Amino acid sequence: MLESRVTTAPLYEPPADVRESSVIGRYLHWLESRRGLRFEEYADLHRWSVEDLAGFWSSIWEFGGIRAATPYDRVLGRSEMPGAEWFPGATLNYAEHAVRPHGVGPDNLAVIGISQTRDRMELTWSELAEQVGRARAGLQRLGVGHGDRVVAYLPNIPETVVAFLATASLGAIWASCAPEFGTRSVVDRFSQVEPTVLLAVSGYTYGDKVVDRRAEVEQIRAELPGLRAVVHVPYGPHDLDDALPWETLLAEPGPTRFDPVDFSHPLTVLFSSGTTGKPKAIVHSHGGILLEHYKNHALSWDLRVGDRVLWFTTTAWMMWNFLVSGLLLGSAIVTVDGNPLHPDLDWQWRLAEETGTTLMGTSPGFLMACRKSGLTPAEDHDLSRVRQIGAVGSPLPPEGYVWTAEQFGPEVLLNVASGGTDVCSGLVGGGPLLPVLLGEISGPALGVAATAFDEHGNETVGELGELVVTQPMPSMPVGFWGDPDGTRYHEAYFDTYPGIWRHGDWVRFSAAGSCVITGRSDATLNRGGVRLGTAEFYRVVEDLPEVDDSLVVHLEDPQGGPGELMLFVVLRAGTHLDVGLRRTIDSALRTALSPRHVPNLILDIPSVPRNRTGKKLELPVKKILAGTPAEDVAVPGSLADPASLDAFVTLASERAARRPAP
Repeated sequence: MLESRVTTAPLYEPPADVRESSVIGRYLHWLESRRGLRFEEYADLHRWSVEDLAGFWSSIWEFGGIRAATPYDRVLGRSEMPGAEWFPGATLNYAEHAVRPHGVGPDNLAVIGISQTRDRMELTWSELAEQVGRARAGLQRLGVGHGDRVVAYLPNIPETVVAFLATASLGAIWASCAPEFGTRSVVDRFSQVEPTVLLAVSGYTYGDKVVDRRAEVEQIRAELPGLRAVVHVPYGPHDLDDALPWETLLAEPGPTRFDPVDFSHPLTVLFSSGTTGKPKAIVHSHGGILLEHYKNHALSWDLRVGDRVLWFTTTAWMMWNFLVSGLLLGSAIVTVDGNPLHPDLDWQWRLAEETGTTLMGTSPGFLMACRKSGLTPAEDHDLSRVRQIGAVGSPLPPEGYVWTAEQFGPEVLLNVASGGTDVCSGLVGGGPLLPVLLGEISGPALGVAATAFDEHGNETVGELGELVVTQPMPSMPVGFWGDPDGTRYHEAYFDTYPGIWRHGDWVRFSAAGSCVITGRSDATLNRGGVRLGTAEFYRVVEDLPEVDDSLVVHLEDPQGGPGELMLFVVLRAGTHLDVGLRRTIDSALRTALSPRHVPNLILDIPSVPRNRTGKKLELPVKKILAGTPAEDVAVPGSLADPASLDAFVTLASERAARRPAP
């Protein structure tokens, strides 16, 4: 349970007029006038939001002006997890709210497309609606209807947004992969949902490199036998053979209609990383995504009509869905495709200036790289429209908080959040009503009963524990595709604590509700009986000027000894891992953290293994070093760089050769 906050020197404090100047302030006035509810502090509002789920989520429905073809009978049909039933009886359509949000002008911009493959393109709200209607009609001519699956091998471009919304308007089900994914990774995902239509590009430009994807598209097509059609979205210099042109799909005008579907009807299938096996096909619903994203984007992101959201993402990451949902609030979205670091780190800040961005979304790694490179974006660019900077994907070290505050001042909110593909949203994060404390995520999101459990299933405050959610959320998955009895779904989230969602992160909550996530719980290091979060290591090691990247694992001793803590570093060009640098790293860890954090071994490696959304792969590396073959712990196509595991395979082989025979 959250307590009122008593903090010192926050980096950001809610302004005095926050109840008049923010969407959540307007929501608080609405609650008081319509429901007779008054909340003085965020802690009180949050407590109500998780104790009265029906009251809270019905208020989001009414405040957001959710349009339903048939009304709901009640908010919760059943509340047990898994299997909670939300808004039974209601029929609606997510796409209607994205294409026709309240209060937008038809000639205002809805989508701004930035690309390294072609020139900038834009869609107004009227153009977006027209293209969605045309794409809907084109999909119907291909036989697509309620429940069919449409899959996209497309980058983050306006056509992808149009195709997604057209698919949703029909009650068909969407899934997408970014075109940098290899054939095996795509087929492992798309084959699970047995699609009827594939939309694809023939290639793209990544920085200054032209990438041809025609061969991959042909292989993907060959392994999806149920396809009725392949649609070629023109992008780059090549054509696709035997494919329907995008222009033909959109050739005939069609009414912009939205077929009502049940609240729980599948909207999209998102896929887990698939690092260690076939990706989980996570099914999200129209109603769940609509309500959850409206809540987040209004009350946390503070979006309103006329805002502009820039968040670099690919179509393989849940942040693409989050970005598209900016449309729900009448905000324009900026789709960006290409190399995020080309021609330099400053490119994304230039885009924020050029597009008039009000919410700039990024990753902690990007912010830390900007800090390390000495960038001064607020000084070098006109970023006066930016009200929030979002950071997700990994823990942000305290130095990143300080750098952002120094660059943008106390008026810009740094909204650090954490959630995931599993709920397609954030579980913890910030917002206009919450202060920003050094190195901490501000608190649990509204409607999310997030807390930490110890190994016995007891709530713990001030100590590291498993991040859990004790009450259902509308955006929890409907289930996994191809898991009719729910066995895999239950094993993924509910095996450890029956009836409680275990998210898989290692977290420490303060009494005031703020929290620090220290990494994945399955990668947490157990050093002499003390659990250590990997994020703490990375913050210290990667702040050293000689180190560009790092990865840490702990190998347990089967005989019960202290085990071996191993640190791997990617060094800055021209730097060598000599005795002096090893001592520098040891000293930094001992001073900033503790003697327990000093590694037994430090080795330099060419690159840190990551999946395609940028997450470090500590657990697969640990398994390889423990003797498991690499092919049994990681699917090459799921890795950003499959060769990044080679150094660990070699090390494991060398260690095995030195190990005495039993």
